Amino acid sequence: MTSSARPLLNRRLAEFGTTIFAEMSALAVATGAINLGQGFPDTDGPEAIREAAVRALRDGRGNQYPPGPGVPELRTAVAAHQLRRYGLSYDPDTEVLVTAGATEAIAAALLALVEPGDEVVALEPYYDSYAACIAMAGGRRVPVTLRPHEGAFRLDLDELRAAVTDRTRLLLLNTPHNPTGAVLTRAELTAVAELAVERDLLVVTDEVYEHLVFDDAEHIPLATLPGMRDRTVTVGSAGKTFSFTGWKVGWITAAPGLVTAVRSAKQFLTYVASGPFQYAVAEALALPESYFAAFREDMRARREVLAAGLAEAGFGVFKPAGTYFITTDIRPLGESDGFAFCRSLPERAGVVAIPNAVFYDHRTEGAPYVRFAFCKQIPVLEEAASRLKALAG
Repeated sequence: MTSSARPLLNRRLAEFGTTIFAEMSALAVATGAINLGQGFPDTDGPEAIREAAVRALRDGRGNQYPPGPGVPELRTAVAAHQLRRYGLSYDPDTEVLVTAGATEAIAAALLALVEPGDEVVALEPYYDSYAACIAMAGGRRVPVTLRPHEGAFRLDLDELRAAVTDRTRLLLLNTPHNPTGAVLTRAELTAVAELAVERDLLVVTDEVYEHLVFDDAEHIPLATLPGMRDRTVTVGSAGKTFSFTGWKVGWITAAPGLVTAVRSAKQFLTYVASGPFQYAVAEALALPESYFAAFREDMRARREVLAAGLAEAGFGVFKPAGTYFITTDIRPLGESDGFAFCRSLPERAGVVAIPNAVFYDHRTEGAPYVRFAFCKQIPVLEEAASRLKALAG
């Protein structure tokens, strides 16, 4: 029997309860609502890549522990992808590490690189695991808030510079950005790079939506900018690009010393994971450019369907330049509390969304914003749009 005098959950994690994703997904099941909350596709990725996983299973590849850094085929494929797309040259043996999805990559990087008391500057709103991982590492998170400007969320570079102190160890970036859909511009990234070099900072950059940029937006890896290759840990993932989120195959690319540090932490988390799927993802990364272009165009079309439906329902819509999420403003609907709105939405309209306030330290800053995922089949998005029209009435 445990004593009631001391909480069971340690104080670093005391602020983190069950994630909002679990709560809202359970609400979707209970009400039969269309789940546009959690970011997972409702169709699988390419059949040839699924078959590659089956083939690996049948051939006995990956059924036992794969190598700690990841199977050589995948590390080679990741390095080839970075070189082909961005001109970044990485040694597959010393500068690539395979992880159990991007979430583990971020956790391992922060646990490895942050000392207790170090400050970590992150762009707010941020994916909820960022805050938890910084806390587990004993770091102190310092948010720099992206705010609406001319129909999109933008980074205030003066605010970023002011957030960096002598205690800052690391910048944690995400571009394309979840949940706002912002894609940092070359000018913004250049300013970030100059600040990192000037203040001798490490950077962990989450680029899992690298293949989902729309219109005139361009994904520019931070590691391509002057002075950044050897101080940047770049995080990638197969889940978002190939629609196999359950496979949990991610990776980092970085200089050898950074990879060694991150691997030191990663080996005591999962040790290894996703053995057969690593071989399949290696084949996926070698798909022709036509696959990536078609994937991007398909998601752009889905974005248009949901954005139009949300606007017709009365939401203020921030059309995303990247990712597969749309952030909306509920104030035109006469609402201001995203939590209350999202908890009532399944009953009112038969749709589930996520309150953006969960991604903010400053909850009031995110209170009027709500996120919808458009990585669903177009008939599903059309039905959701039809249901949401009830709000306009």
